[in-house]
Amino acid sequence: MIKKILIPFILLLTVGCQDRELDEVGLITDQAMVVSAHPLASAVGAEIMKHGGNAADAAIAVQFALAVVYPDAGNIGGGGFLVLRQQDGTVDALDYREEAPGAAHRDMYLNEAGEVIEGLSVNGHLAAGVPGTVDGMVQLHEKYGSMPWETLVQPAVSLAAKGFPLTEKEATKLNEYRENFITYSSRRPEFILKDKWRQGDTLQLPDLAKSLARIRDKGRAGFYEGATAQYIVDEMKRGGGIISKMDLANYRAIWRDPLTAQVGEHTVISMPPPSSGGIALIQLLTISENYPVGEWGVKTAKTAHFKIEAEKRVYADRAKHLGDPDFYDVPVEGLLDKTYIKNRMHDFSMESDTDSEQVYAGEPALAEGAQTTHYSIVDPMGNAISVTTTLNSNFGSLVFVDGAGFLLNNEMDDFSAKPGYPNSYGLIGGEANAIAPGKRMLSSMTPTILEKEGELYMVVGSMGGSTIITTVYQIIMNVIVHDLPMQGAVNKGRYHHQWEPDWVLTELGALGPVTGLRLWLMGHKIAPNVNGIGRAAGILVLPDGRMEGGADPRGDDAAAGF
Repeated sequence: MIKKILIPFILLLTVGCQDRELDEVGLITDQAMVVSAHPLASAVGAEIMKHGGNAADAAIAVQFALAVVYPDAGNIGGGGFLVLRQQDGTVDALDYREEAPGAAHRDMYLNEAGEVIEGLSVNGHLAAGVPGTVDGMVQLHEKYGSMPWETLVQPAVSLAAKGFPLTEKEATKLNEYRENFITYSSRRPEFILKDKWRQGDTLQLPDLAKSLARIRDKGRAGFYEGATAQYIVDEMKRGGGIISKMDLANYRAIWRDPLTAQVGEHTVISMPPPSSGGIALIQLLTISENYPVGEWGVKTAKTAHFKIEAEKRVYADRAKHLGDPDFYDVPVEGLLDKTYIKNRMHDFSMESDTDSEQVYAGEPALAEGAQTTHYSIVDPMGNAISVTTTLNSNFGSLVFVDGAGFLLNNEMDDFSAKPGYPNSYGLIGGEANAIAPGKRMLSSMTPTILEKEGELYMVVGSMGGSTIITTVYQIIMNVIVHDLPMQGAVNKGRYHHQWEPDWVLTELGALGPVTGLRLWLMGHKIAPNVNGIGRAAGILVLPDGRMEGGADPRGDDAAAGF
């Protein structure tokens, strides 16, 4: 029966669109580069650097610009992670992930029978965690910024006040989500409602412009105190949410030590917990060191089968062992031990699929003593920053803060509502990721920087919920193992396995008819994804010192620089 069901899927793979050009080379620049999800945001970042700003300055300006022009993920009502590398080789990581409000509790999404109430952690006011974006940008500016704060926020204020032309994709999304905005916001957000948005229409966001102006003029206090804080609390009261003034006043982004690991001739620098991305990415790349993936080829059944099997085992570890390190003792050293990682593939067979029910999390040694958008930036001094920021789902909780003009996240869904129960991305979580007041929910965001021979080599990251980790992994492999240019590596079709559910999610044409059929015959269950997997932003430093940008053709992404 299963084979009969899956035959149409295989046929879809044979007629689906083919990979985009794998030999395509992206924008080449000499001094600086920004790659983000929107051309206007990329242009803002490039302009900041043209006027003497560094990578941190550009990142702040891009973050606020995306909050205007890319409202489904760019935000001031969400959070994120960033990894940076200074020109002298020093590295740092900032966790500005959202937190559970003080009134949150472990069983807040369960009914009296102890069952999960569908949708409660996804849509509406109760889905929102305490936003971290603004404090994160303030702390980034305090530690690494060089230009005046007001200069960095003003481009976003101008975009929101004067308006900007909608792309075809953004117009389509606003039309699709119109009824949801009405349903889940306590008051109709008239400024974003229209019977039919079209490409080229000008979208003005006057309330958001005022909120951004308060941030421009008062910094942190312009969001977590005063008028904006009151707007958020009033919105919570009207819609049954639980974020309080105290939650907002107490929120602080956290500087953390990034994870670093040597994988072959590359040093991988990525995000530690509460992101699962760094650990999972390093595990995947380390596993791949032990197999001749380059010899197998970029689009063969052997390569795809191996990567899928590695992903299953890594996501099983993620489900059991990862959470907020301030609340749970994450065994980071054990999970990154090369012997442990190698042993995770002890039951791997090149001939057949391993059923996910037979794949278990490993037992790493304990330590002795942790909808999304991504942008990548390199400045003329050689400083680099990799930033992934999110509201979680498209347009987050779908709740606009009345009077303030921005959307709130639905990051509470990234907690485990109940151990073993999947979230909206199908990810399974356990005790390590249970809800607690002030706790940060586990994430898949994977902002990453690579060095080669001690020099900056690559800046990369992606959007895509649970598929972020595998997207970043496959792009890095496309470059360092399969020798694709940055743009070709981003273009290449993607596939994804996350242990549970036991499906290989694949873009149409990503595997091709021969590979797709061979995987199916091995026992892999294949589920086509017509909307695409991830949207990545990458920068590759070329041997002559110039930079190549990889902007994802799956969206409106664009590279800009000089």
